[in-house]
Amino acid sequence: MTSVADDPIMGFDPDAIVRSETVDIAAPASVVWQVLIDLPRYNEWNPSCIRADSTLEMGAPVNMVLQSYAEPGKLFHVVEYICAFEPERLLSWSAPYDESWPYPARRDQVIEQTGPTSCRYHSTDTFYGEHGIHVFRFAGPWVKRSFDDSAYALKARAEAVYSGQVSF
Repeated sequence: MTSVADDPIMGFDPDAIVRSETVDIAAPASVVWQVLIDLPRYNEWNPSCIRADSTLEMGAPVNMVLQSYAEPGKLFHVVEYICAFEPERLLSWSAPYDESWPYPARRDQVIEQTGPTSCRYHSTDTFYGEHGIHVFRFAGPWVKRSFDDSAYALKARAEAVYSGQVSF
């Protein structure tokens, strides 16, 4: 019997995961969640995302225009699909396997409440299948940098919203 790890399309290799820094945020999980799902305003705070739009319904596309960390100054368009939506806890989207782009991946953005006015955030990007470890080795360093930058920017934005310095 073949294990999930051996599946050439969706096999999982625990070494093919990018993990952002975990940031402690001095704002309630509900505020962080509202910033995270306000896709039209990503360009106001997220340094790697120029534009994002989606209905955020399960299976809905998430259309993004991202800064390239591999080629500064270059933008690229990405379409992924909502695969998890747990208010104030988890927002995930994934790039499915396609013969023209055989590099399935999943991004999870996790919020963990640590108190009534505080929480913790981190994100991961898991690269699946037989090419997953190669994508991780190629793209992992710049994906990590992008995710770290986004985590710290989310922290700053949520804390500014919570303190009243910025409004929704």
